Amino acid sequence: FGSGFGGTQQTTQTYRGADLRIKVKMSLKEISTGIKKKIKVKKYITCPDCHGSGCELGTNMETCPDCHGSGYVTKVRQSMFGMMRTQTVCPTCQGEGKVIKHKCHKCQGEGVIYGEDIIDLEIPAGVTGEMIYTLRGKGNAGRHNGESGDIQVVIEEEKDPVFIRNNKDIIYNLLLSFPQAALGDTIEIPTL
Repeated sequence: FGSGFGGTQQTTQTYRGADLRIKVKMSLKEISTGIKKKIKVKKYITCPDCHGSGCELGTNMETCPDCHGSGYVTKVRQSMFGMMRTQTVCPTCQGEGKVIKHKCHKCQGEGVIYGEDIIDLEIPAGVTGEMIYTLRGKGNAGRHNGESGDIQVVIEEEKDPVFIRNNKDIIYNLLLSFPQAALGDTIEIPTL
């Protein structure tokens, strides 16, 4: 019934960019120390010409003439039970409450374009393979200056030629000859 039978409290539509998922391969040494690197990601970025508004330079969005900025339209119709009032998302502005009269030519009024972005990636030491590390707000940009999505970084552990990882333990296979095993010996083994 809305907010206490008296009326409805509505907010206009805002857009959130889609999340992305990328794989990052890490060696056992990188996993033991952690890494800091810059990665290039292809994604939707904010349009540089209109700065995400979707409007041609020097123009602004205008209040929607159909919903008067609320983002919703109310229809009243007669039914056998009396007058029925329904509220739906405004078809003109799709719930934004504003419309663009002069669209940006680069993004066609969307406020985002497909491009590349360089992201600083910092993964702490001790992650495991198939672990998902989330970077908040680094995903696809949202339409019309909406909130950016997230990037989910899937850690993929590369096979090490020397060591075998077993959870938090590192295993090294040392091959000994029979005399070494029977009499003992001093041997150097590699470590990380």
